Amino acid sequence: MFTSVSRFQIATAMTMFMATTVSSSFVPRASLVRLSKHDMNFTRSYLAVKGGSDEENNIEQTVVPPAPPTPEAPTPVVQTPAPEIAPTEVATVSQAAPPSLLGPNASPPGFMRKTFPSFPWHELPNYLTYVRCLAIPALIALFYQPNTHVLTGVLFAIASFTDWLDGYLARRWDITSPFGAFLDPVADKLMVSTSLILLAGRYGAKVAVPAAIILAREIAVSALREWMAQRGQRDAVKVGYQGKVKTALTMVALTVLLFVPYPSATDGGVLSKLYTPGLAMLYLCSVVTITSGSVYFIAAAPLLRDSR
Repeated sequence: MFTSVSRFQIATAMTMFMATTVSSSFVPRASLVRLSKHDMNFTRSYLAVKGGSDEENNIEQTVVPPAPPTPEAPTPVVQTPAPEIAPTEVATVSQAAPPSLLGPNASPPGFMRKTFPSFPWHELPNYLTYVRCLAIPALIALFYQPNTHVLTGVLFAIASFTDWLDGYLARRWDITSPFGAFLDPVADKLMVSTSLILLAGRYGAKVAVPAAIILAREIAVSALREWMAQRGQRDAVKVGYQGKVKTALTMVALTVLLFVPYPSATDGGVLSKLYTPGLAMLYLCSVVTITSGSVYFIAAAPLLRDSR
């Protein structure tokens, strides 16, 4: 005896069988899907029609769950490295070296000029001339002090050396200035004339005679150069080789005489013996002074005759 559930299942199966028979004339047989045979107790029925209709009523269809979507592989995020920002190159602005004020034919800088580049080397010859001018009052003060003959001689020797040094540097560095050209010979003449006057006052006529010759020549030649400069012919009486020899000999003679102690010039001391050779050199210097001065006057003689 069938229960109500069994009757309902039988009725459902017969209905589905009839529906399948009818629809087979319209639907291709290949499209029918057979019933599941494993569940013969009609507990459940399964019907799957390929491309079928929705005529099933109150029948649980087996819904095949769709395959889970294949997870897409995550797109690898390519991390583009940020462009390296080059550090701002700070141009090293070196302190511009001051323009050289030396002449175009100046010699390359030596140790001192490299060590002290900010020193005004172009002014050094003038500084040496200033030192020579300042040495004159110091020379006078030392000359009249007792037992200062060595300091007096050393001071005059240093001042004489600066006369050679400033000319050497001016030629080596190819520098010249109108003021330096004026002051340099003036400083030489002031220093030489001061020393001659001091020694003439100490030793009397023996020094006064050559001193007078030397001073007269200096005054005459200086006046001649001034007169020639007014006519644009100063180069005709510029300092020559004989004039340089005269200047060097005069400074050596005066240095030797200033080293002689006073009043013991003839007492037999070591420095006292310098008196005679110093005096001889001074007379020799007066002779060279006359000959060198005559050269300048001979060179200027044509202009002197024409100007009368």
